[in-house]
Amino acid sequence: MTPGAADWKYEVNQPASVQVTVLKNDVPLEEVTIRYEFGPEMLAAEKKGTLKLKQGRGKIDIGTSREPGFRQLLVETEYRGKTYRNLVKVGFSPERIAPTVALPADFSAFWEAAKAEAAKVPMDAHLTFLPEHSTSTVDVYLVNLQHYKHGQRLYGFLCKPKAPGKYPVLFSPPGAGVKPAAPNTFFADQGFISLSTEIHGISPLLDAGTYKNLSNAFGDYMSVRLDDRDNYYYKSVYLSGIRAIDYLSSLPEFDGQNVVVTGGSQGGALAMVTAALDQRVKAVAAFYPALCDVTGYLHGRAGGWPHLLNARAAGTNNTPAKLRTIGYYDVVNFARQLTVPGFYSWGYNDNTCPPTSVYAAVNAVKAPKTVVIEPITGHWRFEETNQESMEWLRQQVGSSLFPIKKP
Repeated sequence: MTPGAADWKYEVNQPASVQVTVLKNDVPLEEVTIRYEFGPEMLAAEKKGTLKLKQGRGKIDIGTSREPGFRQLLVETEYRGKTYRNLVKVGFSPERIAPTVALPADFSAFWEAAKAEAAKVPMDAHLTFLPEHSTSTVDVYLVNLQHYKHGQRLYGFLCKPKAPGKYPVLFSPPGAGVKPAAPNTFFADQGFISLSTEIHGISPLLDAGTYKNLSNAFGDYMSVRLDDRDNYYYKSVYLSGIRAIDYLSSLPEFDGQNVVVTGGSQGGALAMVTAALDQRVKAVAAFYPALCDVTGYLHGRAGGWPHLLNARAAGTNNTPAKLRTIGYYDVVNFARQLTVPGFYSWGYNDNTCPPTSVYAAVNAVKAPKTVVIEPITGHWRFEETNQESMEWLRQQVGSSLFPIKKP
């Protein structure tokens, strides 16, 4: 799937085309017929059809967009009784995509009050050394903190370089789901004390079978109490980032000034939220953040994960109370508050966190930003981009004293 534009971007009202090639062993297949459909990203197709390829190749004109945004082409073909599919998305003036979500007038006051209330809860930290997860260079611990309300716990893995000294600290919130996790010593090997957390108050050391049962019991947590801005599920989750930094900042090995946050998907959203809420954060690196411009679907375009207002869910969630709550939790409104440098990266072929929603958030950031687009990627990134983000984070904290190590 090869867009006509080398960078997969067009201007508004400029026609777009995609060359489709069907290959086996990198050689075009003869006598291939494909089925295709195209239209606005994540919405109903505008056109469907079939095309017989010549020497395994053909071109499909997918139209244009009158507004900044994305269009997608879906293609499938049959070969020896099996169906093969692919997708490609192209952007139209994406740097001009504006958010659809409204900013509540009392947004800052709401979160300042929430932070003040949560700060009254003692941290009550418990630390358990995990020798089986530690390495020759990194000590790993299970951390158990109290946060948000008395009795509510936050679990995570703390990774500390064994070499004595003062270090910058790094908070790494998790992607979506209720699932087991393992410590990641990569950041500690780069010269950071890192804390990666679990957001549901469950020990990440539980076995996969137990987590599977818990996941079924939790269900779609991202919709829990969506009609109540003061008790929505994500309120405690957003505030947990501040408690994580409370803990990291209390460590005697902390260098006293350098705090960074990084994550992908839900973790990318939480990284941006934490950086907006906590003035101790010095830099943020976010990959394909979720929870961005969730209201996009109400304006004829894709909204962000968890797709609370798409055609399937809008009948349940498109209510005044729930829309009001969304305004206080949409990452776009935190992006508008950011004042620290940011590294942002995503791809175009992402149906989990669609690029339209991510652009809406990152375009709203007024702070200095480094944007790395890898159009071909979906809900994943290249290792080279991981390395680029790590080098960028190290520059933000002046970590030239620590040699760069690959995972």
